[in-house]
Amino acid sequence: MRRDVFQAIADPTRRQIIGLLANTTLNLNAIADNFDISRPAISKHIRILTECGLVTIRQDGRERYCSADLRQLKAVADWTAQYHAFWTQKLDALENFLAATGKPSRKKK
Repeated sequence: MRRDVFQAIADPTRRQIIGLLANTTLNLNAIADNFDISRPAISKHIRILTECGLVTIRQDGRERYCSADLRQLKAVADWTAQYHAFWTQKLDALENFLAATGKPSRKKK
């Protein structure tokens, strides 16, 4: 089953795993050492991340090494970008309304 990247990042544990792997390659035991859940649970999270393309696994002898492939997160960035533009437009309109009514707006310093 090919999973959707949005399904993968919906879980906080999987987001933490992505964060761990963003800058380094770790074996499954090293990943599991960072969590208070079972090794099989970590393996299930890794499987989901692999199915959506966010993690790749390299076998080296008996060890399986995981690394992040963050290219799939572009779909998330593209999806959220449309809402960024929407909220920027709405906040600009609010600022213009407040300026027209003489109410002070809070600008970032």
